[in-house]
Order: sequence, then structure tokens, then C-alpha cells
Amino acid sequence: MDIIFLGDIVDRGPDSRGALDLVVEAIATHPNSRLLLGNHDWWLLQFLKGELDRDAIDNWLDQGGAATLASYGAASTRDVAAIRHHILLDRPEHFELLSGAATIAVEGSFVFVHAGIDPRRSIDRQEARDCLWIRAPFLNHIGHLSHVVVHGHQPQKGGRPLVTENRISLDTGAVFTGRLSAVIIDRHGGQMEFVAATGDGRFAAVEPMRLDRGLGTVLDTPEREADRS
Repeated sequence: MDIIFLGDIVDRGPDSRGALDLVVEAIATHPNSRLLLGNHDWWLLQFLKGELDRDAIDNWLDQGGAATLASYGAASTRDVAAIRHHILLDRPEHFELLSGAATIAVEGSFVFVHAGIDPRRSIDRQEARDCLWIRAPFLNHIGHLSHVVVHGHQPQKGGRPLVTENRISLDTGAVFTGRLSAVIIDRHGGQMEFVAATGDGRFAAVEPMRLDRGLGTVLDTPEREADRS
């Protein structure tokens, strides 16, 4: 089983260090797995590389970064150099993980990314900033794309994944709702199964929301429609 993490592992709860530990462990257990950077992961990486100025650091701290640093034992955010040094010594594997993470991955007819893609560009010409941050130009785009885009970043109302004709939106606001969602894709069999965390360490099947904008959805193949009838 290959696992693709869609990013924003940090800044989303009180134990970002522990969350990154889980990703490191999962990738070690399933070697073909990978992490894709989210915009919050990118912030942490830039912080560890010393590439954020004080204004950018303060902005990140207000967006969850303070809780992330606290999870590494930082009692104050004043001495950023000392905090950076401590994290790099405490969890060098976290820096290695973030440094090696891509912003986009293509697997067959699917493309995986944190925020989305610029629908005006081909998949091989996507810019990292869009992969990390884009919202409306991607989310509001109606029409089939070259690949089905599997992404997070935008929390879905109703606490369930959402599918359209061109994307699978998996962010169900786990930090706020306690519901962490995933899609299991069998690319050879052409099947998809959606699951969500149950809160007791297990996952249960969940039915995604379908947003038909006049073109059906990525789930509406003839075979799947026959299964539903």
C-alpha cells in the first residue's frame, strides 16, 4: 500500500511534532509512500532553513506556527535561532522529510497536490505556489481536466469528502471536526473507497458528497451508476 499525504501536517492541533513522527513512521513502513507539502508545512520548512523574515515568522505564528513550536518544547517564540537549532537537533528526520517533499505527484490519471492546480496550465507546468495556496481559480473551474485532482486545503462543509467532474476534495477539517478523511484508490480495478477516522484509531467507510455541475462526477462511470441503481 502506498500512502500519499496531502500536506498541512503541522499547525493543525497541539502535537505537530507527533503528527510528523507518524508520517515518518508510515513512510518507513510503506517505502513508496510520500509527503506532499502543504502551505503550513512549507512555512515550517522555510523557518527551519532560516528563510523567513520576522514579519513572515509572526504571520506564521498567528496561523498555527506557535502551537507547532510549542510541540517541540519551545516555551517562547522570541529566540528563533535557538528554537530552530533545537528542532534540527531534536528531530533531524523532520527537516529531511520536509526538505525532500514535493508539491505535486502524478499517478496514472490522478494528480495529487495540497491545494490544487492552475487549470490554465498543463500538469508539467504547475507552479509550486499554486500547488500550496490556490483556491478560487481551481475550485471554481468547471470542466474536465487532463487528470483527476486529489487535494486538501479547502475544508468541506458537512464533514465529508466532495467530488466533482475534475477533483476529489479530501479536507474535512480534522483539526476542527475530528474527522480525518482519505480515499483508497485501486487504479488497476478502477475503484475508489472513501473512509474517515472514527476517533478510536480505526476508519469507517463514508459516502462522499457529489457536486454535479452539469458534467457528472468522477464517480459517475457507467459501472458505478449500475452499482447504485
